[in-house]
Amino acid sequence: MPLFHGASVEIKSKVPTAQLPRIFMAMLVYFLIPVIAMLLAIHAVSEPAGWSNTRPWRQAQFLLTVIYSITNVAHTVADIRIPDSRRDQVVLMLVLTLVGLLLNLDTWLWWQA
Repeated sequence: MPLFHGASVEIKSKVPTAQLPRIFMAMLVYFLIPVIAMLLAIHAVSEPAGWSNTRPWRQAQFLLTVIYSITNVAHTVADIRIPDSRRDQVVLMLVLTLVGLLLNLDTWLWWQA
């Protein structure tokens, strides 16, 4: 909460300003993919005989959770290796990685059902 302490919220970056829209769009897409996957999982639960509860879709859900877990582990390692990394960011990434691993287990069990 930098604003409450009179600190600037500006992040110093070496990324050219012209590239920021593409970076922000990539971040939005990265966030929306699991949201769509969650909606498909909710649809599968609400309509067990529907298309979203077929074995290939459950396999795709599992593979998606594995991919996101791999990216979370990479992000966690990167955060830990940064010399001046913030402790709260590292803890957040550790928690997200743990949640991702639990989702891997859950989607594996769902896929095998």
